[in-house]
Amino acid sequence: MTVPHSPIRAGFSRRQSLAAMAGIGLSSALPAASMAAPQSSPSAPSAPDPLYRPRFAVSTYSLWQFNRNELRDIETCINLAADWGFDGVELLHRQMTDESNSTLQRIKQRAFVNGLDLCGFSTHQGWVSPDPEVRQKNTEHTIHCIELSYALGIPTMRVNTGRWGTSGSFDELMANRGIEPVLEGHTEDEGFDWVIQGLTDCLPAAERCGVTLGLENHWGLGRTPEGVMRIVKAINSPWLKTTLDTGNFLEDPYDRLEIMAPDAVLVQAKTYYGGGLWYALDLDYPRIATMLAKHKFRGYVSLEFEGKEDPRTAIPKSLAMLKSAFQGASTKNG
Repeated sequence: MTVPHSPIRAGFSRRQSLAAMAGIGLSSALPAASMAAPQSSPSAPSAPDPLYRPRFAVSTYSLWQFNRNELRDIETCINLAADWGFDGVELLHRQMTDESNSTLQRIKQRAFVNGLDLCGFSTHQGWVSPDPEVRQKNTEHTIHCIELSYALGIPTMRVNTGRWGTSGSFDELMANRGIEPVLEGHTEDEGFDWVIQGLTDCLPAAERCGVTLGLENHWGLGRTPEGVMRIVKAINSPWLKTTLDTGNFLEDPYDRLEIMAPDAVLVQAKTYYGGGLWYALDLDYPRIATMLAKHKFRGYVSLEFEGKEDPRTAIPKSLAMLKSAFQGASTKNG
């Protein structure tokens, strides 16, 4: 896919690239996240943020869930998000059925006329493989997704480490609570080196396109906060931060979320009305909201509904719950 006037394709200089990115449009509408904040210890956070006013998005995954084909269409998801009172929409790349430029611009316009930001792009990749060709394909795929984000005017993109693949299906991985053995003959240290190199190779594209990558706590080597932060700290770039998924730490989530919070540029907030598709967590969102305010998070809170109830009833309930929880934190810290 060729992005019109993309600095990657057109060979812009760095200064020209920065000037081009100023016209994307979303940048003036999106609240600044804490991407430039120094990494701090969760035991010694800074003072609460009196300007903490969260905005709420919904992931298109919340509607489609990989199996509700009547809710797969991206523009339908955007229309419903506007009807329900969200501020933005996070797009799931695998949900897209057409990547042509005309479709990308139509999606962008659909969000604009509905008064919504396209605030995040959720993608899949994995560098946890001893095969260098596999790792290179994942790097090329990730750069392609960065270019799609640029064309859509999306400022942050969720990335993953990938996983060893030794647990078979995703259902089996979930049955094992996200834990899988290392591939025979290899070590976790090798896996971390592969991921660090793969993400490092993507960063020039991210910088030229103005797309901040957010490494999510999403199984594989990102199953623990220590794993995520090992990669983020090793790369040490303003273009690689964290995407915080509230539902992917199955034990002791609050302390683990706080380890990643100082570097968070997007929060994905899980809800499970009707029971979880794989599991359900009883998350204390007022506590999570207070913690995020403490760490001066000012980015989007993006709903990821992962329950069995019809999304058309569960998503509005989820938004009302999140607004109440985060408003309490805002009032407490205001």
